[in-house]
Amino acid sequence: MNQAKQQDIDDLQEQRSYLLRYAMLQLRDPHLAEDVVQETLLVAVESRDKFSGLSSLRTWLTGILKHKILDLRRKQQREGELPNTDDEQDPYENICAESFDNQGHWASPPQTWANPAQSFEDQKFWQVFELCYQRMPLNSAQAFMMREFMDMSTEEICKELAISMTNCWVLLHRARLALRECLELQWFCRKGA
Repeated sequence: MNQAKQQDIDDLQEQRSYLLRYAMLQLRDPHLAEDVVQETLLVAVESRDKFSGLSSLRTWLTGILKHKILDLRRKQQREGELPNTDDEQDPYENICAESFDNQGHWASPPQTWANPAQSFEDQKFWQVFELCYQRMPLNSAQAFMMREFMDMSTEEICKELAISMTNCWVLLHRARLALRECLELQWFCRKGA
């Protein structure tokens, strides 16, 4: 193996842990996450000459990974492997009722986070984020990740999850409220931020 090819493989391996965390957030299954990351790296090795360098290697790999995750979801949907989430109890369903008064104003306004950008640089913050994310109901979590991490439009999310626009907005709203509440309790209050 020539030195340039070995360097390409080393560069790809450096991105593997990031890709695996990303896939785990999306799929919540370590075996499926490992599979899509391996497929992503294989595609990257096979099509390395197509990488133009206009974006970072991580951005390029994440793009490939997003498509692999979507392909997996489509396959699961066709084969009926997706869990039935219609009857799934949403533990955060009452957050809206508890968070707002009858006029739609905050019952107890959220606290101001002193420096969220600094938290994003802290690896422990992302561990807490993953914990909070794992506590969300599957549909809410998937919709949130598709919107915020995969930059999918509402229409694309609705198509992938086979839900209505209204349902998507409700899922996203609940996910954001739940995530905010969890992060406040598990990170920002504990950090004194």
